[in-house]
Amino acid sequence: MEQSEDLERIELLLLLEGIYQQYGYDFRNYSFQYIRRRVWNRIRCEGLQSIPSFQERVLREREMMDRLSVDFSINVTEMFRDPSFFLAFRKKVVPLLRALPGIRIWHAGCSTGEEVYSMAILLFEEGLYEKSTIYGTDMSGSALDKASKGIFPIRKMQMYTKNYMLSGGKQAFSEYYSVQEKGVVFHSFLAENIEYFQHNLAIDHSFNEFHIIICRNVLIYFNDILQQRVLNLFRESLVPLGFLGLGNKEFIPNNLQRNDFIELDPQEKIYRKNAALLGRAIGTGRGWGRL
Repeated sequence: MEQSEDLERIELLLLLEGIYQQYGYDFRNYSFQYIRRRVWNRIRCEGLQSIPSFQERVLREREMMDRLSVDFSINVTEMFRDPSFFLAFRKKVVPLLRALPGIRIWHAGCSTGEEVYSMAILLFEEGLYEKSTIYGTDMSGSALDKASKGIFPIRKMQMYTKNYMLSGGKQAFSEYYSVQEKGVVFHSFLAENIEYFQHNLAIDHSFNEFHIIICRNVLIYFNDILQQRVLNLFRESLVPLGFLGLGNKEFIPNNLQRNDFIELDPQEKIYRKNAALLGRAIGTGRGWGRL
């Protein structure tokens, strides 16, 4: 049994290396168990029997790679997911944003956009949306296409409404959307300051400087090497005194936190970039109050 598990690991590693060499998609530092589950699920769906037979199809057929890429995408999301996070954001972060002339927010791994719209609603209620720009990124083009349409299943609205109220919502949630034949459509004004585009946390670099980065329940699918890379990317992308929000099962390792971040809310995993770094930004145009 042990030999079989070792062989399976080798086969999976060869598959991921082949995908990287053939297509440039880098899944080599994703959590092994996550990759294993996703690959075997796709193998069964395709009616195949082994990883080597699957690898041959993936490397020769772009359509097979596209289906596997969708499987690898992390699309577990909902509006105002973990409402206590959004409530803490309202109480502890929003007051510190009011003095800024403009606010740039990056939702990394935004999936189909539910949390992006959640943030837009929260900022609107706090009077900050007009001066904010929200960038929603994901590696999945199909997920971003859904996000840009702002259409969600009506069957989920009861749960989303409950989340919204628990997050400190200030009016009837139904005022933000209309019910149409194809589903619930959020009002267009919520999308005016939202931009979506593809970005792969495993290989892509920083594309702007942000006051807030939200990346919740994504790091848990990465191994230690990729987690470190992504956290360094976020550190580089935040202005000094900027905020980072992670998922409730995620954390910043002590070595990185001690040097670069302080905990604003340990329970809700909201961090702030260390003020000690502010001195490095003087004269460069970077910093909390500079845009």
